[in-house]
Amino acid sequence: MKVFEINNGSTLSVALFTDVTNSKELLDSMQAGKLEPEVAFLNASLIPDVFPVLAAAHKTLVAKSRESLTTYTLHSELVFNCSGSKHITESLKRCGISDSTTYILAARFNASSDEMKAIEKLINGKEINLEELQQRANLAQIQKHYKISGVELGISSVADAITCRIAARDAL
Repeated sequence: MKVFEINNGSTLSVALFTDVTNSKELLDSMQAGKLEPEVAFLNASLIPDVFPVLAAAHKTLVAKSRESLTTYTLHSELVFNCSGSKHITESLKRCGISDSTTYILAARFNASSDEMKAIEKLINGKEINLEELQQRANLAQIQKHYKISGVELGISSVADAITCRIAARDAL
């Protein structure tokens, strides 16, 4: 687990898990609104670096401060903001977890150490280091989802291309 300061003292605690066996139960609990503590579960194969998640987290906190969340909760807004799409359902399906997801990035705003321990207990999988994101990223899936061309990758990184789409989505 790693904690990042985002904005005005707000933090985002992030943990990366592999070999997850209970993603269906996690998804069902989340959709029923019974997940405690509330957490964002992201499909980690679409995340080549933590920076795009931090950009999405900042965007989420700005929307909260303006009382203009697009989704119902702060953590679902984070999943939505990680997508390059303006379509909520599509974004949550693509960037969130599915019944069969085995590689998950869990993120929680302003989490206490007890809350992060509770999140770790929720997930039946092995926690691994965040540095493994780049090696395990599914580049073909990322390029298709975010519509990143080879020409663009010639002048920037995948993480930068994703971050640009996250930041500019509302303007496009």
